[in-house]
Amino acid sequence: MILFPAIDLKKGEAVRLEQGDMARATVFNRDPSAQARIFESLGFEWLHLVDLDGAFAGKPVNTRAVAAILKAIKIPVQLGGGIRNIATVESWLAQGIKRVVIGTAAVRDPEFVQAAAKEFPGKIAVGIDARAGKVAVSGWVEETQLETVELARLFEDQGVSAIIHTDVERDGMLQGLNLDATIALAEAVSVPVIASGGFASIDDVTAMLEPRARKLEGAIVGRALYDGRLDAKAALALTKNLKAV
Repeated sequence: MILFPAIDLKKGEAVRLEQGDMARATVFNRDPSAQARIFESLGFEWLHLVDLDGAFAGKPVNTRAVAAILKAIKIPVQLGGGIRNIATVESWLAQGIKRVVIGTAAVRDPEFVQAAAKEFPGKIAVGIDARAGKVAVSGWVEETQLETVELARLFEDQGVSAIIHTDVERDGMLQGLNLDATIALAEAVSVPVIASGGFASIDDVTAMLEPRARKLEGAIVGRALYDGRLDAKAALALTKNLKAV
């Protein structure tokens, strides 16, 4: 089980939003590369990046901040936000991103995601942002009538490496992961699923280690780390103990 610390980028700074609302952003570090180094020093094995401005603009925006982060750390990085075409995928991978996360385009142009996954096997993840079981797009401001499972099944056997399932209503609210919905999604598809949205404490780590959640690849952790509600070393120790069993 992998814990992915998250850095959300807005105007070149590391922020956290509440329920995906750009007007409810808290700046936690004005130097995202320094924050990335902190996460690496704590022992995290991956970093999750989101170009928030890019998600709204439909194209990469925080490119300088991402470049600085890639230069500052050695652990692999996955990145989402504003990835709408093959050229953008290719550009990010060429710069050193290990896995790109495609969200809005997965709804509006699933053929693009399928083509990208075939061209770059193991390098493409799909971000499914959900509100009450329905998919939200364009930085979560636009809701659709598409069911999360319906969307996820479009990418079965297409070479997609992971699906990141985010509960928009819980994101940044420290209410705990929506494991019921995430596990249900993981049981409906063969693609590995990552939980996101609401991670609050060590209790979420413990819940992730229960047998019913073992199918999940991991979880994304945001505000709980920045607020100090989650002891990173204690959380990582739990996951390592699981690996040793």
